[in-house]
Amino acid sequence: MKPITRRKMLGTTSFLGIISAVGVPWHAVTGEVASEKTETRRTKVIVTGGHPGDPEYGCGGTIARLANTGHEVVLLYLNQGDPRAESVEKASGTRLEEAKKACEILRARPAYVGQIDGKAVVDAAHYQQFRRLLEAEQPNAVFTHWPIDNHADHRAISMLVYDAWLHLGKKFALYYYEVSNGEDTVQFSPTHYVDIGEVESRKRQACYAHASQSPEKFYKLQQAVTRWRGIESGSVEAEGFIRHIQSPEFRLPARS
Repeated sequence: MKPITRRKMLGTTSFLGIISAVGVPWHAVTGEVASEKTETRRTKVIVTGGHPGDPEYGCGGTIARLANTGHEVVLLYLNQGDPRAESVEKASGTRLEEAKKACEILRARPAYVGQIDGKAVVDAAHYQQFRRLLEAEQPNAVFTHWPIDNHADHRAISMLVYDAWLHLGKKFALYYYEVSNGEDTVQFSPTHYVDIGEVESRKRQACYAHASQSPEKFYKLQQAVTRWRGIESGSVEAEGFIRHIQSPEFRLPARS
């Protein structure tokens, strides 16, 4: 091995300084390409929704990107999506199978709070139950519905999440997402965006996995939202989020 002379050392140091100053990527010099997976610490992310399908429509692209980078992602549904059932045990298996398929497409795990579609209860007992649930999961970040969505089940899960966030010491990052703007979410102005252009097809497949829920109608509406958020953020399609101002930092996927 040849010794490194002072002149060579100074030359190399100066060159690296130039690289840093002008923003030339390191792999352009070394040939190394750092993937998102190696740059991002593995974390657990929980995306809550009033019903099966809500997280997929509002965050499906972000879920796919987080899963791609090796994060554990859980889709936590308030109910099983069957308003005719008098109890969770009597709920139709159709929605459960659709949610299972959608989660497989997004590489996420489905979970349920155990309430009944259209009969959400938010009281002291349910707050306590939900706190225990999140505490057991130990998430690094939680995404939930905007608290003034028009659907009562959306508002319910949002309040349960917020209460748990407060009582657990604001330890996990808290983000709100939008779904079916104008029809459901209103007055939503994102603080953060995630480019979903490269994973849009997977999001679409996950949403269409909920075949009993008219995806041909609702995906068209949601895609109008993601295309608008793309225009706002400088990409083809994007999902928008509002981060709580007191939330800990959490690294969302960078632009593709």
